[in-house]
Amino acid sequence: MPTDTHFYDPRQGHGLPHDPFKAIVAPRPIGWITSMDRQGRVNLAPYSFFNAFTARPPIVAYGSEGYKDSVRNVEETGEFVCSIVTRELAEAMNETCRAVAPGVNEMELAGLDAAASTQVKPPRVAAAPAALECKLLQILRLKDVDGRELESHIVIGQVVGVHIRREFLKDGIYDTAASRPIARCGYRGDYAEVTSLFEMIRPAD
Repeated sequence: MPTDTHFYDPRQGHGLPHDPFKAIVAPRPIGWITSMDRQGRVNLAPYSFFNAFTARPPIVAYGSEGYKDSVRNVEETGEFVCSIVTRELAEAMNETCRAVAPGVNEMELAGLDAAASTQVKPPRVAAAPAALECKLLQILRLKDVDGRELESHIVIGQVVGVHIRREFLKDGIYDTAASRPIARCGYRGDYAEVTSLFEMIRPAD
């Protein structure tokens, strides 16, 4: 077995040209989060620290490095929507990464059409193949191993509504590959695109 590894303690530095952490923990699905502030102003921002954590009930979470609008708004209103990012929408998603003033509607900035949600107030991205309407469960401020509070937060929400474009339902099954979702793969601009799947059935108990 291979035994030659590069080891480092992150607290001491990685000793490489670029921090490999985000490239190792990859691919990471992108949560394209729509939120609204108390004034009803829309914010849209992508988060690659995003995933689902249980199915009954469906719960998702995203991590924010910094107390950003997508944390503040959800803390104020208790609602958000996650739209799925596809290859077709990648450039528009990238536009919504821009650092703009609070209250600027990134959905309009990126030329995206909004679609009304059913159970929550924030809109979803109309062109997304699927979107998850969520109610806030909790916001966690993270601490390190020494107990120091970090400027990082995890927003956890329960999915209370799901939208799926019918063209991506094949015999009642959501066709992930047909939707061509993208995922973050670390470093400056590395992404992956899902275009094919393989099947592997779990062993019987």
